[in-house]
Amino acid sequence: MTARLSRILKSLFTLTVFAVALFAGWNVWQGYMDTPWTRDGHVRADVVSLAPDVSGQVEAVLVSDNQRVHKGDVLVRLDPQRFQIALDLANASLKDKTAALDQAQRDAERYNRLKGGPAVSAQAIEKADLALKQAEAAYQEAQSNRDLAALNLKRTKVRAPSNGVISNLALNPGDYVSAGKGVMALIDTDTLRVEGYFEENQLPQIAVGDPVDIALMGQRSPLHGHVESIAAGIEDRERSDGSNLLADVTPTFSWVRLAQRVPVRIALDEVPDGTRLVTGLTATVTVHPTDTAATTTADAENTDRTKPQIGG
Repeated sequence: MTARLSRILKSLFTLTVFAVALFAGWNVWQGYMDTPWTRDGHVRADVVSLAPDVSGQVEAVLVSDNQRVHKGDVLVRLDPQRFQIALDLANASLKDKTAALDQAQRDAERYNRLKGGPAVSAQAIEKADLALKQAEAAYQEAQSNRDLAALNLKRTKVRAPSNGVISNLALNPGDYVSAGKGVMALIDTDTLRVEGYFEENQLPQIAVGDPVDIALMGQRSPLHGHVESIAAGIEDRERSDGSNLLADVTPTFSWVRLAQRVPVRIALDEVPDGTRLVTGLTATVTVHPTDTAATTTADAENTDRTKPQIGG
């Protein structure tokens, strides 16, 4: 009897342990399936291609590669001598046109005072008025040329358009640069973010504002953020335009269709001290759906039901 009771107790204990393990495994599996996550995440930032607005020879490079800069800092200075000479010429031309305009105004006023008298003909008055208009146009042109020369001189200094870090710098004094051609890259640190590429069947569980946990590969400190936006479209690689501009859809015969990946933009709420964010780093992204997100999704579905459906 004692041995039989012992076997029963052992069996009950085994069944209990098995049930607890099964329950724990089920909870882990449900959490795995209900919590959207992906290992396909990356640190991203806007990259500005810095290019001079005027062409010229580099006089000085005031930054070094991978240096942190602030908005408005002078990064590169071009030789200003040619642009200073152009400004001096524009100022001299403006003075000449100003003097000509003053003379034309005096002549027009003199002729118009004598209007109707026998000493001045109507044709002479018209010529004086025309000369005044031409002098005004020449003055405005000279003023615009002066402003353009001053702007070109100002643009010999290439400034940082935003806070960031200089990258891929290979510029030296003496190099000749062309207007509009990039000479270095600026990583805008104010736009640092994480983008996770989630499978399309996970999107219904993701909403703007959901909290997000981020684990960067090779770094111990986790990051925290929230869903900022979800991409509105991705490229359809199976469709193109034919020679007659009609849709050319590539047929697919695979039994298993892989889910498309949709970018989800995540804003960082806080970055622990010592964490180095490098654009392109790999990250594991986990989104925690909230009740607010579920309510928002339900409201959106109810709104969609009230809209007319395409195709009847």
